[in-house]
Amino acid sequence: MVITPSPTPPGTVISGSSTCSTDTVYFQNELFPLINSGCNTSGCHDAVSHADGVDLSSYDKIKAYVSAGNAANSKLYKVLVKSGSERMPLPPLPAFTADQIAKVQKWINQGAKNNACSGGCDTTKITYAAAVQPLMQTYCTGCHNTASPGGGIDLSSYAQVKTYAANGRLLGSISYATGYSPMPKGSKMQDCQITQIRKWIEAGALNN
Repeated sequence: MVITPSPTPPGTVISGSSTCSTDTVYFQNELFPLINSGCNTSGCHDAVSHADGVDLSSYDKIKAYVSAGNAANSKLYKVLVKSGSERMPLPPLPAFTADQIAKVQKWINQGAKNNACSGGCDTTKITYAAAVQPLMQTYCTGCHNTASPGGGIDLSSYAQVKTYAANGRLLGSISYATGYSPMPKGSKMQDCQITQIRKWIEAGALNN
């Protein structure tokens, strides 16, 4: 069970939504979906389980493990770069990728704001490598990976993603269509991102 935060968690103010900038990491668009998939999961750090007393189910709760402006002194960042049994997510779950860790680091160093943006999604030129795979890594593979295939589903490879694209379950779930299990729980993809995946599927779900 993944708990979704309200659009504006109590006691916080989202920095004015603006046009997405490649120089900025946005909590609502990028950071929360990543934490929601990799950390805010049943048995780990959701509001129900809060393993080791850690709850990462909302901006306020995540901010408690962050020293704004100083990633090197932030517990959230430090546990991502550790190794062995001290690393989070705990092995055998997959570690955050270097790009994902860099994104967390940059968000913290930029002030760990509860910010959001719009307009940063291109639906004209879509490939698996440039659009679909990054969305899977941000929204899905924290729960649906080889070591922990939630619901028996592994989305960590192109072949697996193509299987669920072909049988309709991928698009049905991410669009919250009737009759499908809505995914990701607690952090639905933006309409534009769903459109990217839909267009990729309609074009043949190529490994491009």
